[in-house]
Amino acid sequence: MKLPDLLQSLDPDASLAQRHLWLMAALRWVRGDESDTQTSVLRVRAFLDAIEGDATLAARWHAWWQRFTDTVDMTPLLADHGFAPRTAFLSELNHRLRRKVLPGTPETTDLAELYGLLLPSEFDVRWIKGLDSATLQRLRALLFNEADERHWSAEVMDALTFCVSQVSATGFASEIRIRLSPEAQQARPFHELPSDFEALRQAVRRTGARSDESLAAAERLRNQLDACRHAAYTVYSHLEEHGVSVGIVFRLRQLRERIVRIKQLLDCLQSEQPERATAGLLADLVQVGIEGRSVRALIASSSQLTAAKVAERSAESGEHYITRNLAEYKDMLGKAAGGGAVLGFTTWAKFGLYSLGLSAFWGGFAAGLNYAISFVVIMLLHLTVATKQPAVTAPAMVAKLRDIKQVGAVRRFVDEVANLFRSQIAAILGNIGLVIPMVLLISSVLWFSTGTAMINEDKALHTLHAHHLLGPTALFAALTGVLLFASSIIAGWVENWFVFHRLDSAMAHNPGFTRWLGQARAARWASAARQNISGLAANISLGLMLGLVPAFAQFFGIGLDVRHVTLSAGQVAASAFALGLDVLRLPDFWWAVAGVLVVGPINLTVSFYLAFQLALRAQAISTVNRALIRAALWRRVRVAPLSFLLPPRDEPEDEAEPAKDAANG
Repeated sequence: MKLPDLLQSLDPDASLAQRHLWLMAALRWVRGDESDTQTSVLRVRAFLDAIEGDATLAARWHAWWQRFTDTVDMTPLLADHGFAPRTAFLSELNHRLRRKVLPGTPETTDLAELYGLLLPSEFDVRWIKGLDSATLQRLRALLFNEADERHWSAEVMDALTFCVSQVSATGFASEIRIRLSPEAQQARPFHELPSDFEALRQAVRRTGARSDESLAAAERLRNQLDACRHAAYTVYSHLEEHGVSVGIVFRLRQLRERIVRIKQLLDCLQSEQPERATAGLLADLVQVGIEGRSVRALIASSSQLTAAKVAERSAESGEHYITRNLAEYKDMLGKAAGGGAVLGFTTWAKFGLYSLGLSAFWGGFAAGLNYAISFVVIMLLHLTVATKQPAVTAPAMVAKLRDIKQVGAVRRFVDEVANLFRSQIAAILGNIGLVIPMVLLISSVLWFSTGTAMINEDKALHTLHAHHLLGPTALFAALTGVLLFASSIIAGWVENWFVFHRLDSAMAHNPGFTRWLGQARAARWASAARQNISGLAANISLGLMLGLVPAFAQFFGIGLDVRHVTLSAGQVAASAFALGLDVLRLPDFWWAVAGVLVVGPINLTVSFYLAFQLALRAQAISTVNRALIRAALWRRVRVAPLSFLLPPRDEPEDEAEPAKDAANG
């Protein structure tokens, strides 16, 4: 639509929806093709020129604008736009999902609802901020006469009232108040905030918004807001120590943004260039409106601290799985061999479940329960399953980069990569080195006692074909790597939840527990639960996912399966025993062996990569530092490749790195 046609259709007597549709068309004309902000600024000037140059059109415009300001409520836009309608994370998530599905309507008197239809693009942010002072002053003269100025000031004061009350309510909420530091609780900043705002409101009513008295009252309010913000920051320290809640992090983020909005409104009310402050606020409202429609932004901003805490708790667990000298390397071999022995019995139980003829779901559940019980037994016996390590060891390694600017940080990280690589080799060798003999031993006992092997020949041939290297084995191994990573996330989340709700303290001191168990036993159980909750969550969730994910995929007609290197090695060994020595002449057997050799590295690589990326984000490692880390790793591969394979006899001392290496780090 061209400007003359647009102005010709301006009708102050049109219906509410038609008036708003006209405004949407006018702003769409200002945006144009969204290629250049300066073009949009020139269009705003052309619009002003047209109104100012035609008295009849100006009168029609003022009538239209008066009708618009009389029928819409600006306060929700100024006070609430971009904020959650409720203080709960899940409520806001549900609200955003509804907004994505359900269309908006211009037939509304709530300017906050209309705003997203009027200015839906990030380009609107740029052209509004690109308006020069002269154009902004002309816009102010066009939009605001003396009565409009008073109405605008009243709307801003109402918005300030709502925002200040929300900040106070958040500070008084029990979940926030009890987590403030003792110093913040003693200072009582949220208690003084309403009285400071009331002093500003009275000053504005008596002497105007820009009087010395009002400016002084506004300065006191700003200082009190800063005190509230600093007090709220102390809650993060409590969360770091006692567990993170996405809901609390969400409320703290909302509080911080409310304080920023209050200061913006004060600028609109008292700035020497109120038109510039107002334009900045309107542009920010466009931006927060766009972000307020994003589900991804909500989850990312509210779960960042939770992800960091999950990674940190995984790092604490991962330290136990990294070997740094020869003695630890041998110990890892022994623990992994023990884990392989247990998984030999798991393989026997897996094939035994096939004979029950269960339906897809119950067969998957039984298989998952078999895996989960085996993994828990391995954990309680302090043994090791190889592919479970990378998802928890990656955060442990990235924790070395927490102080990346310190001397030797990158070198220590490269050392940790070499340590991890050696640990994985030891774990895989130990697992496979004993799961195969254990499966063969069980098969031999079954053969001599019952006359049948662990599986029949048809099942053996099918198993070898299923593990064929040129089949979907690599894809299934990658899926298993994702499940391994997912189990570490579940473990970190469950442990964080356990700590956040102080369940160990409840178990140790709750009268019901102590009356039933006794004080000493309740304390022991609480300590054991705190120490093992992460491992139990990881092992049980992994086992159930390995069994149930293929079953659920089958329900939707998707032929997915899992490939765990130790379990796959055991299944191939059982198949080989069932087929006898003639199996050595079967091509499928050797293709299956090659498939098993591929499964292990893929399991490890996928789970480690996902955990490593999460840990990098949790530690906020920059792109530049990531490049330096990659360069340091390649340098170690070229200079000392055997350090990734052979353990040192003694634990290396943490010597200071030369200044040159520090510069590279």
